[in-house]
Amino acid sequence: MTAPSAPQNPRVLIATLALLAVAFAGAVALALATRPQPVSIQVLPPQPTATPQPTHTPGPITVYVTGAVAGGNQLLTLPYTSRVQDAIDAAGGALADADLSRVNLASRLRDGDQVHVPAQAEAAALPTANTAGLVAINRATVEELLTLPGIGPVTAQAIIDYREEHGPFADLEALDAVNGIGPRTLEALADLIIFD
Repeated sequence: MTAPSAPQNPRVLIATLALLAVAFAGAVALALATRPQPVSIQVLPPQPTATPQPTHTPGPITVYVTGAVAGGNQLLTLPYTSRVQDAIDAAGGALADADLSRVNLASRLRDGDQVHVPAQAEAAALPTANTAGLVAINRATVEELLTLPGIGPVTAQAIIDYREEHGPFADLEALDAVNGIGPRTLEALADLIIFD
């Protein structure tokens, strides 16, 4: 038995080959058309950002409250910006016999201060020599700075501006960096200010 032979007509053979070539070209074109296109990725350089400047944030302070307060003598930890009134309130408040007229309730506290609330029956005590009249240069207001010799309104504001920009003053020499303060003013301030 013999196998059937392919058609001998050359036209049929050419037409078949042409049909196969067209089918193959169509398959290739379809494959290329449905292939995902490459995505162009643009890498952007990192944008410079401002680095935040560290700021000096004072921590809490510890004060000792004694005298005519509801909670008795107490060692208290308070925020840096606390005033005498805040310390008395934190100690439970003043007793009925407290003589608050002898206490500056608005005075700002500093670490290590002692706040004594006298009773009305207590004799008036003289202020202690180590803190009487001293100005805390790192917390003083313009009004407080104006009480110092050689400090006028412009220099007082310059001290506060410098303090806010650069942090608290560490010592007397650090004040020399403030515009309007020279050697003579520093000498006059030496015994009148404290650094806390």
